[in-house]
Parts: sequence; structure tokens; C-alpha cells
Amino acid sequence: MSQTLEQIAQTLHATKMKAQLIYAFNGTGKTRLSRALKELVAPKVEGEEDTGPTRHKILYYNAFTEDLFFWDNDLHGDGQPKLMIQPNSFTDWILDEQGQEVNITRVFQHYSSATLTPTFNAAYTRDNPDGSKIEVKAFSEVTFTVEAGDDAGTEPFKISKGEESTFIWSIFYALLETVVAELTIAEPEERGTDQFNALEYVFIDDPVTSLDENHLIELAVNLAELITSAPSQLKFVITTHSPLFYNVLHNELDMKKKPANEGCYLLERLADGTFNLSTKYGDSNKSFSYHLHLRRILEQAIAEEKVERYHFTLLRNLYEKTAGFLGHNQWGDLLNSAPGSKDAYVRTIHTFSHSSLSTEQVRDPTPQEKQTIKLLLENLVNNYGYWKEDAPNG
Repeated sequence: MSQTLEQIAQTLHATKMKAQLIYAFNGTGKTRLSRALKELVAPKVEGEEDTGPTRHKILYYNAFTEDLFFWDNDLHGDGQPKLMIQPNSFTDWILDEQGQEVNITRVFQHYSSATLTPTFNAAYTRDNPDGSKIEVKAFSEVTFTVEAGDDAGTEPFKISKGEESTFIWSIFYALLETVVAELTIAEPEERGTDQFNALEYVFIDDPVTSLDENHLIELAVNLAELITSAPSQLKFVITTHSPLFYNVLHNELDMKKKPANEGCYLLERLADGTFNLSTKYGDSNKSFSYHLHLRRILEQAIAEEKVERYHFTLLRNLYEKTAGFLGHNQWGDLLNSAPGSKDAYVRTIHTFSHSSLSTEQVRDPTPQEKQTIKLLLENLVNNYGYWKEDAPNG
């Protein structure tokens, strides 16, 4: 049954489950779902007295968390690249009030490199409206060096996008460790802070995009241990597009032992812009298959003549996974069996599955380009034995 994200948030909020695990493809609406749940748990009501920051009731890690950070490369001044922190109450709370720098560094180095060291700088200059300047005592930037152990570290440099994502996750995870440690102290008056006492939810959206499989598994195991040790007042909603991450959490949290697998879901975006949240039984290997599910989505769009831009991303994903499974270096190699120009197909898929700028508006596909989806899906299904299997029940 189709629903809005607000209705799905109400479904998640109504359950008594300690952990809820949702599988969803990229672009489905996971980030928007986290916002919908936030508005439900900690709504801002106009005209009513301020009840405090929403973080007192819900913490969430999603794309908005990463948006708090940006790079100052100082290319013209030939200065040191710095990861800047947008002025916000969240990181001020973690760094200024909670003093999590040491824990953040520990987590970050564990998932990246023991010698890759962040340095947190706690002051910056701000312009006043009258033109004067004022020094603000708040964490505003981070620099990164490689420490050799003999006081001869490198000059600060710009870390990779994957390392940056891991660093931002480390900030959230270090805070989460502190939250759970404080809330496991039974008597509120004995806790080191009362700021977590009313916390109800933690929403985590895909912290795994930059990790290799070994670290991904370790992160899932560590997160499951943290969830298991958390008190019952704290509920977790975790969304992911990674079948492996889903499976590890499913097994580590013993989701299969829950009544009727309550708390395990597949989130789908429907062609009319609504959504479907369906219960899944077993891990992703048993309850749904990534590539077969994508195939069903594409076949439905083709049958209903509702092919849109994002379907090209799904088609490219299928080609990439099939090529990897069959040992091809390039997914375009699989287009050699399709009638027509391989280069033209690659350009079409690339046009709609990638854009060079985040603000770039890609036109809607033409009727001929929509037919390309049908032709190239048939090319996969008809020419490669990888696809000669029935879709699982679920």
C-alpha cells in the first residue's frame, strides 16, 4: 500500500522495537525519511515555548550531517587546506561541551590509518555588521597530517572524500558511544550530564559508503554491540543501500528471532512519488535480492511506460554488478552484445546516471532514450547466464 514518508515515519514511531532495519536504494528517500521522523519526534510548534534542541529527543546521521563540513583549499594564497565546520549547535555541542576530540580521533584512526591525525582548531574570526572583527571561541576547522612518531609529521593536506566521510561518521559515533555509556547509568543524578535523559531515537542513514568490506563488517558489528548495550528507552532506525551491511546487522541483532521479523523492511519509491514500506523475512539473501529487485523495478517502469531519469542509474548499477560478477573490467563490455553503437549507449546511460555539478539539471529522456532502457535490459537478461534465475519470493 502506497504511503507518504510522513505516514511511514508514523509506522516506525509506533513500533516498540529497539532496532528497525530498512533496506533502500540510493535516491529512494532515506534522508527525507529521517527528517520526517525528526518532525514527528521533536516537532517545532509555532507560538509554543521553546522545548530545546531537537537533539535532546533524536540524533540522526544523514546527508545533512555531512553538509556541515566543507573544504577551504586556499588555492590562491597557497595556504594549508582545512576542513571547515559550518557554525552550528551540533558540532559545538560535541566538541565544546562534550570534549570528544580524543574519542573522534580514536575512531577515525581505527577505520582509516593509525598515523592519519586530525587537529581541531578552536577559534576563528567573524565579521560584525559594523565592520569590526571578533574572535569566536568555537571549533571551526580541522587539519589533517600524517604523524611519523618522531615529531616529523607531514604538512597538513586534503584527505580523500572517503576519509572525509569516515571522519564525519567518527564524530557521530564517538558521540553515540558517550550517549549509550551515560544512559546505561541507571540513576539520572549519577550521570555526567542530563542532556541525554530525554533522548528517544537515533536515526542512522548509510555510514558505509566509503569503507572496504572488512571495515564495513567491523563497523556493523560494533554498531550492533552498541545498540544491544543501549537502554530500552533508546530506539534505533538504520537505513542502508548495502546488502552486506544489512545482513551483518540483521544477524548481529538477531532480527530473525524477532516476532515475524518485525523491524526488517524494504523501502521503495513508487512511480507516482509515494512510497511502500514492506516487511521482509530473513536477511537480504533470503528476503530480497538486490539485482533481481532492480530488474523488477525496471520491468515495471517499462511496462507502464513510466521510465524516468533515475531508471538509467538503476540500469547502470545492474550492468556494473553483472560485469563485476562475470570478471569484466568495464561494464560497457556487456554492451558488445547489444545491437547498435556501444559508445552511444554508454553516453546515454552516463548522461542520466551522472552529472558534473550537483545543481545541473538533466533533461528528461526522450521516447527513444526510454526505449534504450528496454533494449539494454533485454540485452542483459537474454545474453548473460547470470540472469537465468527466478526472482525469490518475498
